[in-house]
Amino acid sequence: MSLLRRIEQGQGSGGSQEGGTPSPTPQPSGGEGQSGGGDASRLSSLQARRVSAPITSPQAGSYFDLKTRVQNKLLAEIDPSMDVSRTDDVRRTIQGLFEQILSEENIVLSRPERARLFEQIAAEILGLGPLQSLLEDDTITEIMVNGPKNIYIERKGKLHRVPVTFENNEHVMRIIDRIVAPLGRRIDESSPYVDARLQDGSRVNAVIPPISLVGPVLTIRKFSKNPISIEQLIQFGSITNEAVQFLKACVEARLNIIISGGTGSGKTTLLNVLSGFIPSDERILTIENAAELQLRQEHVVTLESRPPNIEGRGEITIRDLVMNALRMRPERIIVGECRGGETLDMLQAMNTGHDGSMTTAHANTPRDAISRIETMCLMAGMDLPVRAIREQISGAVDLICQQERMRDGTRKVTTITEVSGMEGDVITMTDIFVFEQTGMENGRIVGRTRPTGLRPKFMDKIESAGIHLPPSIFGIGERRRY
Repeated sequence: MSLLRRIEQGQGSGGSQEGGTPSPTPQPSGGEGQSGGGDASRLSSLQARRVSAPITSPQAGSYFDLKTRVQNKLLAEIDPSMDVSRTDDVRRTIQGLFEQILSEENIVLSRPERARLFEQIAAEILGLGPLQSLLEDDTITEIMVNGPKNIYIERKGKLHRVPVTFENNEHVMRIIDRIVAPLGRRIDESSPYVDARLQDGSRVNAVIPPISLVGPVLTIRKFSKNPISIEQLIQFGSITNEAVQFLKACVEARLNIIISGGTGSGKTTLLNVLSGFIPSDERILTIENAAELQLRQEHVVTLESRPPNIEGRGEITIRDLVMNALRMRPERIIVGECRGGETLDMLQAMNTGHDGSMTTAHANTPRDAISRIETMCLMAGMDLPVRAIREQISGAVDLICQQERMRDGTRKVTTITEVSGMEGDVITMTDIFVFEQTGMENGRIVGRTRPTGLRPKFMDKIESAGIHLPPSIFGIGERRRY
């Protein structure tokens, strides 16, 4: 993407400012159904922005005004056709022009002030403005923008407010447009919320007025540059080595697994880890609203849903993708999250030869997950009796893995439960591993995911796959310590 294109999306100009003269209204994001215009119109638009961009304000001499003046002069001198994907080259060019402008205007700044000003301007042109430094901090796992002046982060499972702000609502909107426009998605009054992702795969949700009463709200679930490994989960105390050996055997033996848990409990992280146990010679199809799974295998086909365009057409739902995936000769189907009628199609796929499939669902306990699946199947619009749905569930789902974010901020696998069959109209379940808390230490929960001493009924499937687990994994034949 050229620098000119990014400026046209409202990413490069100083924007409207509090107490200053507003800049021209940014062009709407280039969603489907909108034409982009030619190069001549883009250049004329750029010139208009440069001419009318604010260079003075009642707060003349302030840091904010200085940033605006330097930024606008920099944009007037930089080549708009530069390819911003070559970040290092563009950054060096900006650095040279930045130093030249400060020298020409006799602007004297200390070294820390000069570095701070340059980083902020570079972030406005190349990155996501005030959020760029937060995105580059690997200790931050989530960023929450509640309007222009209230920004929170999650670090080590705890929320903290940070001293970072946007200029105003329009500034937040420019950043949102910058995120969604390259994906062909849009956000406006007629469609005031959107799911999207960043280039690195981080999950993004944006909500704007009139739905939001505090201004534009942006939530970013950061994508780890180095995916969390199973060894790290064990080290963090999220799961035990015995439970990992069991889950690895279940994945290799092609059992169907559902990972349930609350928002932010680590479901996607666990799904990523478990998918790593899938043999590399199998064809895997992933289906998501916003692609964020990090599968390492070679033969992976990634499908992503699509919202309707500005005319209300062209929508591709998760259910559409699940149905289409069955025609693509999948050996494994992984759905990022089941939220509605696609759950019934997913169950039917599991029941018709697509063993080893995995998905996630929002639920507080494995039993609640079963109830949620029943409800989502009814959302498919099929007039099915509840017993028929329960038979589908008991026949399709082998294992439910419950993930939970504890009150100390840590994430743990709290229950691994077998779906063992039906008794009358009730689905029967057996806990194989359960987390037991033994106390608190320095504000942290101390405990361990222990085996219950019961072997699952599907052990014959695991053994027929040539996998033999020692009885000690299930707590059999050893003295259990509590």
